Amino acid sequence: MQYDIHGCLRQFALAVAVLVLSLSAPPDSCSAAYQRENAIVRAVRKVSPAVVNISSEYEIIERSNPFFDFRLDPFFDSFFRDFFEPGYQQRRKEKSLGSGVIIDGNRGYILTNEHVIARSAKIKVVLNDERELDAELVGAAPDFDLAVLKITSDQPLPAVEMGDSDDLMIGETVIAIGNPFGLSHSVTTGVISALNRCVKAEDRVYRGFIQTDASINPGNSGGPLLNINGELIGINTAIYSKAQGIGFAIPINKAKRVIDDLIKYGEVHVPWIGVIVHDLDPKLAWYFNVPEKEGVIIGAVAKGSPADEAGLKDGDVIVAIGKKRVSSRDTYYRLIKEFAVGDTIPVTVWKNSTSRLVKVHSCRFPEKLAEEWGFRLLGIRVREICAGVRLRYRIAAKEGVIITEVRRNCYLDRIGAHAGDLIRKINEVVVKTVADYKKAVIKYRDKKHVVLLIERDNQQYYVSVELG
Repeated sequence: MQYDIHGCLRQFALAVAVLVLSLSAPPDSCSAAYQRENAIVRAVRKVSPAVVNISSEYEIIERSNPFFDFRLDPFFDSFFRDFFEPGYQQRRKEKSLGSGVIIDGNRGYILTNEHVIARSAKIKVVLNDERELDAELVGAAPDFDLAVLKITSDQPLPAVEMGDSDDLMIGETVIAIGNPFGLSHSVTTGVISALNRCVKAEDRVYRGFIQTDASINPGNSGGPLLNINGELIGINTAIYSKAQGIGFAIPINKAKRVIDDLIKYGEVHVPWIGVIVHDLDPKLAWYFNVPEKEGVIIGAVAKGSPADEAGLKDGDVIVAIGKKRVSSRDTYYRLIKEFAVGDTIPVTVWKNSTSRLVKVHSCRFPEKLAEEWGFRLLGIRVREICAGVRLRYRIAAKEGVIITEVRRNCYLDRIGAHAGDLIRKINEVVVKTVADYKKAVIKYRDKKHVVLLIERDNQQYYVSVELG
């Protein structure tokens, strides 16, 4: 058999020519798009349907005073307030824009920032397909700047896939999607710049935040921060509105427990172990011979509480929760909030020049203790107004909570509060019943101060009270 070397060469040359022509020809649109499609594009395509725009409406009441110059006079000030001021209240409506992400498509749950929907009377959600739906507030946690909304849809809703914010690397790529300045479904990218950032905004301090250089502007708040796989690793929060190249997000692992509580209870239940603690000043640190000169001292232990059962006593100094040092009362409560109700909390205490580890099984704050805890924290006992109370204290009010006892030498006693004074508000909680009072005690028991609105002789006064 003869081998046609020339024929083979011709076929080879033809094949090479075809290959060269195919490589030099312009690519079709499909292959070009495929070459441009990277992990970021795929992540955005995957998650965008679950990102929503949120608009909320709230009312602002402003007081207009046509007699401003006369209000320097105390008598006229009281006269104006009683007779004229209600007629000069101006009401106007404001709108807030933000973002959110669907975390449960079957039940219609949306996660966003609390500040996006704060004070809102009406909340609207616009989906990726441009449907506009009314949203119901399921629960909000101002201390965590998180809120859960619920929408009802006659069509299936897409949901984001949860990631793991404990497994993040500084420098890894992240993606932010949101509604900055009303520009819906805007995408920005960047890297994780830092972890565990402490951020102060207005009167709150947020800890453990993710810092990124992905642009997070007003309107981005509540939107998702994603990893390269399109998994939710954080909730964006635009708390530095004028910052350049600095954005922050709440780690999703920190948000998960908050989400569960908001869906179940409408609020976050902070674990309780049954102690009242105070800051350890240098003199106390010296007296108790605390080596690091920091911690909190137990001032009271509730009888039958988890702390009581675990053997904690008045005068014990708590120096650590878990593996983290306790430097102040604020630190103590922040570390307690990292646990869920029912968790066993490792507490390191110092007493008699020795330290010991005590494991305390936490629980929900017992409502039956609220009045007694209020006496320990505020130094007062209260009861609801009834006919007998009105007669005894000679008051005209038909509803509210009246102080019946003030503990000697407590703060309220020192400023002159006494039996017969009415409590109208504790911080933002309007107090009309003892149940309202208990709710406020439970809600604010971990604060350093609360603001009371006290009424006496038809005059109202705001008073800042240090708890404990």
